Amino acid sequence: MAAYAVPILYAVVIWWFSTGLIILLDHRPRSTHPWSMAAGTLVLAAALWAIGASASDTSEAGAYTAFTGALLVWGWQEMSYYMGFVSGPSAKACPPGARGFARFRAALATSLWHEAAILLGGLAILGLTWGGPNRFALWTYLILAGMNLSARLNMFLGVRNLNAEFLPEHLGYLAGFLRNRPMNPLFPVSVVLAGLGTVWLAQAALGEGIDAHERVGFTVVTALMALATLEHGFLMLPLPSAALWQWSLPGKGAEAVAAPVQGGVAYGTPPSAPVLATRSRDAQETAG
Repeated sequence: MAAYAVPILYAVVIWWFSTGLIILLDHRPRSTHPWSMAAGTLVLAAALWAIGASASDTSEAGAYTAFTGALLVWGWQEMSYYMGFVSGPSAKACPPGARGFARFRAALATSLWHEAAILLGGLAILGLTWGGPNRFALWTYLILAGMNLSARLNMFLGVRNLNAEFLPEHLGYLAGFLRNRPMNPLFPVSVVLAGLGTVWLAQAALGEGIDAHERVGFTVVTALMALATLEHGFLMLPLPSAALWQWSLPGKGAEAVAAPVQGGVAYGTPPSAPVLATRSRDAQETAG
């Protein structure tokens, strides 16, 4: 069991810590953001180099390196968006009376460059790992990007728990694009597909005849997929998940209504697109 316990623990710890670190940096004074982004870009360059260097490494260390490198690339994507450096052509609230495709188009305009950056990041990792036996960086990045997109769509359509304290104030205009609803048609599909993906990856990790590199690689991506699926559950279930990252929000916990975070590196996730509860009520009524 130790052969699986260590990779699982590694995935959980780095998911939890990296998510909290990005939240902490996002909520520091705006004057610190250029410095944080500059440091993050140096980390991005190192992560891409590590991904390329590990593409031919079929050791356990190679699997850990690929996984970590992809998480760091995703961390840059999240920082650049939440700090406002790579967002979209529009930084406006949802237009009054917007419905259907018009509302979706306005929401997309707030993050179009971010979505393009995510695509470019995936293409970069694909190119760096092309033809190499170690593709776990690509697997990791695809899981993060796919589950992040799923969470954003679910929050756009409506979820029970909208994040209260994890959105920086300069992104408060996103409130009008999110809805508070007990359920939406996409959510069950998202959870079922994510659950099936977790089972499939777990079967690969437990398969006979795999070597140590594959066992570590499939185990860490299985753990990540399971965490992303759990984060989807946090969007609907009344669980105090925000307490997991309370340390990253000094002085804010008592001011906001606790709600689950999505996208933890999530990079989780996630992190995805949370909303200030104190500003969202009127905007949700306008959007809904």
